[in-house]
Amino acid sequence: MGTLLYIIFFHVLGAIIWVGGMIAIRFAVHPALQNIKDDEVRLARTLEITGRLFALVAPFIVILIASGLYLASVFGFRGHTDLSMIVHVKEAIWLVMALNYGAMVWLRFKAQSYFIGGNFMMAKKYLAPIAKYMLPLNIFLGVLALYFGLVLRGF
Repeated sequence: MGTLLYIIFFHVLGAIIWVGGMIAIRFAVHPALQNIKDDEVRLARTLEITGRLFALVAPFIVILIASGLYLASVFGFRGHTDLSMIVHVKEAIWLVMALNYGAMVWLRFKAQSYFIGGNFMMAKKYLAPIAKYMLPLNIFLGVLALYFGLVLRGF
């Protein structure tokens, strides 16, 4: 049971860091960045912050997915029970979040390329959907997955 406890711990830690990091960036850091009047400085800081966030959460996404698959196999949530349905929903949510994360990383990479080339308008264009749509989507899905995780634990 000791090993299982560590796996659950790292699973929850991965969710906390991924979802919590996105919440902090979107609702604390992003609004503060808007107070920077110089577009070039604001874009540079935004690229730096998103780059650091994406690098920070990448290993936790891997841990989260791997531990989630392991936990699903250990607890044997197979078949067509209510719990197995919740496990499948959680798997789908984390998959959509991971794909959305990959798209955000790609958009940030494109924005960084335009920024380095001095095309600040294109850099801004590529960054805009991240804060406006993609982070809020992943935050919503992440909180939903956390809720389903509590349901699976019997709370």
